Amino acid sequence: MTVHQEAVSVQDFACHLRELVALLDPGRGWYGVFRRRDPAGMDACLDGAELPPWDVMEALFADLAEVRGTAYAEEASGRAAQVHADCALSLDRRPGGRARLVERLGLMLREQEYAAERLRAAREGGDGGDAALAWARDDHARASARCVELRRRLSVLSRTPDRFGAAAGIPERPPAPASGATPPTRKRKPTGARFAGLEAEGGGADKAPVLPAAPAASPRGARFGGAPATPGAERPTAPPDPAALRSAQAAVGALLRLRAEGRSGEAHAVLCEAAALPAHRLPLLAVELHRAGLGADWATLLWEVASLPPDGLAAAVDALAAAGRAEDCGRLLRQGVARPAAEVAEAATALDRAGRGPLARTLLGAFVRARSPQEAVGIASVDPPRLVPQLLAAARAVSEAQERGVEHALRVAGLG
Repeated sequence: MTVHQEAVSVQDFACHLRELVALLDPGRGWYGVFRRRDPAGMDACLDGAELPPWDVMEALFADLAEVRGTAYAEEASGRAAQVHADCALSLDRRPGGRARLVERLGLMLREQEYAAERLRAAREGGDGGDAALAWARDDHARASARCVELRRRLSVLSRTPDRFGAAAGIPERPPAPASGATPPTRKRKPTGARFAGLEAEGGGADKAPVLPAAPAASPRGARFGGAPATPGAERPTAPPDPAALRSAQAAVGALLRLRAEGRSGEAHAVLCEAAALPAHRLPLLAVELHRAGLGADWATLLWEVASLPPDGLAAAVDALAAAGRAEDCGRLLRQGVARPAAEVAEAATALDRAGRGPLARTLLGAFVRARSPQEAVGIASVDPPRLVPQLLAAARAVSEAQERGVEHALRVAGLG
């Protein structure tokens, strides 16, 4: 990283934020929503005490587009995005930065789960009507976006340097807390401007956002997904790469040590870093984790892998399939449908091009089970000649009713 990037501070970004909101009406749009619902938190971002999540910035740039036009807003967003990224990196590389990211990711994963439950209840006809449904969608989309942002920041840290590739074979120890304090046993519910837009208390928005529906099921911590029926039974057929074996053993050793010391936050950070490793290392890591009795950590690692960019998800599925880990493949594909339709389409296309057509159909089948036929159109529109037939085949494998629903939605969109 350059000296300039290292020197970027929250105060630097706050200057961009103040310039932006000076052009907006505090009584209208998303800026009005944030000001009404969390004025103290918004002030903290404007004063440079907090870095707002990027989804909040995107909402503000949407307001700016209505005031100054799309071209002006896109140019301003491009400038701010680089400063925001540099500022985040500067924060994350401070002592304790990784632990703070992991803790915040844990909070947002729980918020995402809670939002998904509210969304399912609203879609099933609960109280609140259309307004409750719109807010539940917005809450789930924001929580999901923040999980992706936090994982991306953790991934950037893991690439500089490659901790698992160290000659000693042991990851460097993250900085310990200062403030003699012991880790809290109970997590506080997220509040403040960095969580603005979550858990609306009924109305106040100037527009009802249209957002992706929730997945059919939400992860519930380390117990999510379970482990293979015979832990460690599925092994790569080829002799393991020595470097990959050392990397896997180093990761497992670090996890065993951290779990024994009760440092669960740092253990989660190790799993986040492992998810960003080259995909071909995953099967061997699975074997080593199960051999050490860390099947629950493998389930958590799969959830982290499910949130990688589409090409990373496809590569992971391909590697697990090649190693004969069919159950893990299916679990990873089902978890992957929580992402936007366009990203699911990109992952399905990558699998198909890699000669993994059945896996692509499994991914699409999981999508049509969990999402509406109208959202399936978002997948088909990315590459209609390739994806329309696969999408219909996947829907047909689910049920005749599902096939008819998807077929009708495609026809309405002019893709049938």
